[in-house]
Amino acid sequence: MTWQLSLTGLLIGLLVGMTGMGGGSLMTPILILVFGFKPTLAVGTDILHGAVFKTFGAARHRHLGTVHARMTFWMFLASGPMSLLGVQTAVWLERRYGEGVESAGGKVIGAALVLGGLGLFAKTFVRRGIQPSDAPFRLQRRDRLVSLALGASGGFIVGLTSVGSGTFFALVMLLVFPLTAAKIVGTDIFHAAALLWVAGIAHLIHGNVDLGAMAWLLLGSIPGVLAGSQITVRLPERSLRVGLGTVLLASGVRLLETPGYDIWVPLILVAGTILAGVIELKRVNGRIARTDPA
Repeated sequence: MTWQLSLTGLLIGLLVGMTGMGGGSLMTPILILVFGFKPTLAVGTDILHGAVFKTFGAARHRHLGTVHARMTFWMFLASGPMSLLGVQTAVWLERRYGEGVESAGGKVIGAALVLGGLGLFAKTFVRRGIQPSDAPFRLQRRDRLVSLALGASGGFIVGLTSVGSGTFFALVMLLVFPLTAAKIVGTDIFHAAALLWVAGIAHLIHGNVDLGAMAWLLLGSIPGVLAGSQITVRLPERSLRVGLGTVLLASGVRLLETPGYDIWVPLILVAGTILAGVIELKRVNGRIARTDPA
C-alpha cells in the first residue's frame, strides 16, 4: 500500500495543521489496524514521521505569528530529556511484559482525553476562569514552572507512547494560559516538532522506524499540515475551540476502544464539524444584523 499511506498522511496533516492535535492518537492505531504494523514499529514510524511534517507546520505557524517561542523553550527544556527516558522505558517494558503495557497506557490516556474534551466544551460555552486574549503574554515564574512540569510529564509520555500524548500539551495550555486557540495550536506544533525529533531519532536508533512507509506518509502529510495551518488563522476563536474539543473526544473514544468506536469516532467528528458550522453561521448572521441599516 502506497497511495493509501499518502492519503492517510494528507488527512492527518490537515487535522494537525488546524488543531495541533489528533496525529498520534489516530495515526498509530491506523498503522496497526489498517496497515498491519507491529505496535512498536507503528509508534516509532509515527513519531519520526511527525517530527518531519510538523517541522513544516511549525515553520508555517511561526511565519503566521501563532507561536509563543518562550513557552516552547521552557517546555522543551524538560520534555526533550524526559522523552528519551520514555523511549528507554518503553523498550524495557516491552521486553519484560510484552505489548499489553502499551495498550493499557493508551486506555488511560484515552479516558483523560475524553474528560479533557468535555472540559474544553464546557470552558468554550461557559465564560468563566482564564479567557483567551490577543494581548502579549509575558511568562511569570509560575508560568515557567507550569511549562517545565508540562514538558517533563508530556515528554515522558511522548517517548513512552505516541498515542494521544501530544494532545496533553494543547489541552493544558488551553486550560491554564490566556492564549488564543490559534496560538495554542501554533505553539503546540512548534514544540511538538522539536520534541518529536528527539524521540524519533531514539526510535530510529532502536530500529523502530519503517523509512519507506514514512516517506509515503510524508507525501500527503506535508501539504496537509501546510494547508491546515493556513486554515487555523482564518477560523474564529469559538469555532476553533469546538474543533479542538471534538478531536479530543474522538481521540479518547478511539483509544478507549469503546464498543462501536469505528462508528462513534466518525459521528463525533461529523457532529463537531456541524456544531462549529452552526456557531460560525450564527456569528456571521449576527454581524450582518448589526451592520444592516434597516
